Amino acid sequence: MQRRKFINRTTLGTAAMVGFPTIVPAHVLGKDAPSNKINIGQIGCGRIAQVHDVPDTLKYNEARVMAVCDVDARRAADAKTWVDGYYQKKMDKANYMNTRVYEDYREMLLNKDLDAVVISTPDHWHSQPAMEAALAGKDIYLQKPTSLTIKEGQQLREVVQKKKVILQVGTQQRAMPQFRVAAELVRNGRIGKIHTVKIGLPGDPAGPVAPEMPVPSNLNFDMWLGSTPLVPYTEIGVHPQNDYSRPGWLRIRNYGAGMITGWGQHHYDSAAWGMNTELTGPVSVQSLAEFPKSGLWNVHGDFFVKHEYKNGITVYTSGGYTNGIRYEGSDGWIFVSRGDYQASASDPVDKEKSSKALNASDPKLLESVIGENEIHLEKIDDQHGNWLECIKTRKAPISPIEKGHKACAICLISDISMHFDRKLDWDPDKEVFINDDEANALLRREQRKPYGTDYLKI
Repeated sequence: MQRRKFINRTTLGTAAMVGFPTIVPAHVLGKDAPSNKINIGQIGCGRIAQVHDVPDTLKYNEARVMAVCDVDARRAADAKTWVDGYYQKKMDKANYMNTRVYEDYREMLLNKDLDAVVISTPDHWHSQPAMEAALAGKDIYLQKPTSLTIKEGQQLREVVQKKKVILQVGTQQRAMPQFRVAAELVRNGRIGKIHTVKIGLPGDPAGPVAPEMPVPSNLNFDMWLGSTPLVPYTEIGVHPQNDYSRPGWLRIRNYGAGMITGWGQHHYDSAAWGMNTELTGPVSVQSLAEFPKSGLWNVHGDFFVKHEYKNGITVYTSGGYTNGIRYEGSDGWIFVSRGDYQASASDPVDKEKSSKALNASDPKLLESVIGENEIHLEKIDDQHGNWLECIKTRKAPISPIEKGHKACAICLISDISMHFDRKLDWDPDKEVFINDDEANALLRREQRKPYGTDYLKI
């Protein structure tokens, strides 16, 4: 979607000056008074924010997006225009909102009127702003993957638990009914004793050699890089300057691990729901993977990963399987996928192969009713709505940090194992490789000062 379409989709075309949100008297608005709202700041205004996180937050009456932040001034301005226009149209009041714009999220966190943040940044900028938001007492909606490294995830988990803030990880498959139904059927023994899970997940292609380019004047490239190494700027290594299509950073190892973390956390989280392993992990991991031999993009391509669990279940993940999760038991199998759903138009979904969201070896399995005394998993309608409700009730959300970190850890140790020609033994409780200093050295990354979770005062 081009910037112009992004702006015009919900705005009235009235751009307000940057400043604090306009406060409308409570007696005029009643239940819509700003004092009755959950004041939210949006950190990161790119593709996922535009098509997923911002609209899925704005649709709730109790939410009030009062600030936006991006190191790309052009994207921040687009987001401000969109949010202002949305509220002006909804309330039929000119200048109802004057959304505050920030380049540095740390300044936004100083705003005492702010209750919560949504973090939709690139993967290497997930854990640090989430930790700083928690330290500031703000509740958090955090896009997956939860962290860039195992150590970052551990640090984030510690801070969130210590500060008792509500953190929801954006593994929205938990809100899709077919994933809950599949997990309930498996957990209640409808396919007998489960022994194998097969997860379909594609790899990424190689990319071109990209020349160094001048840094756009609207982009704070040093802050965009954050804790990662200082490298020359090139547009396909960051994000497009003229639209909101899939960014190139997704395929660069400095900023993530490719599809194994990009979509892997969704599927590993859902699979753990059905396997009843949400707060643990595998005891071994072994991988084969192809990597580009040239070009800017350097995350994995075709791959195969095997995980073994203490309970006897073996999980295989590969692009050779249909995108989704297939549980196999002694009495049959159940397959679940997103079907035709896509969070964004560039999601790697083969619609023809994945159009059937729920399938089984015997279709009658899918009609099975879960009895009153059987296992019933938590049911929600929407991930963002569940987060907002939990902010009010202070109950744990459906995807809390503890489960999000464990699912992300599976992705990260899978990525690590792709670089070793041997099986790695993993301790899911201590979160270390057993007797393997070489592999354990990759559980963290060096962080470029002054950025990085290692430099925060916890």
